[in-house]
Amino acid sequence: MKQKTTFALIAAIVAIGVSAVPLTQSVHAEEVIPDWIKMNAQWWVEGSVDDDTFLNGIEFLVKNEVIDVSSESKSIDVDSITLGFIPVEKAEDLSSKAESLEEFLEDELGVDVEIVIPTDYETIIEGMRFSHIDAAFMDTGPAWITHQRTGAEAVLAELVAGKVNYQATVWTLATNDSIHSIEDTLGKRVAFTSITGSSGFVRPIGTLVTEDHIAIEGNDIVALKSALEKNFENHVFAGGYKAALELLLNENVDVAFGSDIAPKKYLELQDQTKLRPVTTVGPVPSHVFMVNADMSESTKDALVDALIELNYDENNAILKDLYGAEALVPTTTSMHIGDFGLYIDALTGLDQEILDKYNKSK
Repeated sequence: MKQKTTFALIAAIVAIGVSAVPLTQSVHAEEVIPDWIKMNAQWWVEGSVDDDTFLNGIEFLVKNEVIDVSSESKSIDVDSITLGFIPVEKAEDLSSKAESLEEFLEDELGVDVEIVIPTDYETIIEGMRFSHIDAAFMDTGPAWITHQRTGAEAVLAELVAGKVNYQATVWTLATNDSIHSIEDTLGKRVAFTSITGSSGFVRPIGTLVTEDHIAIEGNDIVALKSALEKNFENHVFAGGYKAALELLLNENVDVAFGSDIAPKKYLELQDQTKLRPVTTVGPVPSHVFMVNADMSESTKDALVDALIELNYDENNAILKDLYGAEALVPTTTSMHIGDFGLYIDALTGLDQEILDKYNKSK
């Protein structure tokens, strides 16, 4: 019997009960999984609840037939599958790694697998729309846009450092006692990572907009930028986590938006101690694997099963070499991307900014 690595074991149960759910039942599963089980799963990942508590939730799902533990064979009903990859400037930078996955999937599925390595996400979106591309690895923002425009669905999420997300966080100086919530950042000097930054802009500003703390008067990117001008004393797009935090350390801004691990990753310990996390705004989802809306359930299930094999020790190097993920976790669009997609929709004009960000041909 194959021996799973530790992260593969995590992947099997961190999927909030969908790892054993046939994809034909995924919508049903989302409707019937109780909120307490979803919270248990989140707390288990964060270490707040013990294994027995989490496994009791999984047992509940099995007993109530939300999880189907049967092992029915899956058949593939196409002669070939075309996979898209996250855009890169030069295809040769990724081609050898992609070809390893191509060969692996051909062996697993018994059909021809072709790879597409574009320089922009528009190629993938249009490919999905007209069924020239069957599935693709995607960043979260473009994945949501693809879902909105073509109906494509997320079926797998990347597990990185044992998690399928990281936390958007509001940072200020430890000596600053005037900021205690995300609402307190209004009217202050703030640093964002970039206008397309997931934790450094989309999640926090999306939260302020959807909770009616910021009003956008218009439906384009100009209206969004105007709202920023009106609601903050001043704002700057620093260009990254480290740059935003350094502006904060130098007292050029009162607040820096970013991730929960950014100070530890980019700053010396003495500088880390000068900062205080005001609050965590919420999760930012990891990369996803999307499938075309026209793909049959049997082919979808077979493809997902084949990709899950990459979680095993003997195949895991293929996955790690691609984007550094430890494992792939079964999921759905609403379960994994969830509110994050709604924030993109709320920030007018941001969808095109996101797509332009990943356009490597420019």
